[in-house]
Amino acid sequence: MRVANEDDLPRIVEIYNATICSRLATADIEAVTVESRRDWFAAHSDKRPIFVEEIDGAVVAWVSFESFYGRAAYHQTAEISIYVDAPCRGRGLGSKLLTASIKLSPSLGLKNLLAYIFSHNAGSLRLFEKQGFSIWGELPDVAEMDGDLFSLSILGLHLCSETEAVKLGIR
Repeated sequence: MRVANEDDLPRIVEIYNATICSRLATADIEAVTVESRRDWFAAHSDKRPIFVEEIDGAVVAWVSFESFYGRAAYHQTAEISIYVDAPCRGRGLGSKLLTASIKLSPSLGLKNLLAYIFSHNAGSLRLFEKQGFSIWGELPDVAEMDGDLFSLSILGLHLCSETEAVKLGIR
């Protein structure tokens, strides 16, 4: 896993856009463009980075950290998002990236991670729950896609020291 650079943006967008039609991973219903994501990409910093994972020199997944709610008191909380290219799913890559991201989070000044996951996305819910996330809330029927309503689960993880994590059996 390495920090993304601007040359990675087209591939990041391509992986993201490939998830739209599944109605599992994003509330976007139409493809985004590289140009429309430039400001989003530029807004990420050392404290809220985007990382990419490569296999044989090709970007196959990405992880982003986003500030939560934009208020100063929430500076120790971030939303985490993980997107894996379809041919690479089911190989443990999401788990690997989430584990690495959790371990990295304290160095980013984070004490809490949030994940917003559609409630019908059983695979992603399972992935995050295996890493110690729990459901902190649900927003029922807040997304409308293709005439259907979908709920959004809010998962959270309070980060702790490595010693505490070992005692809890989560690392």
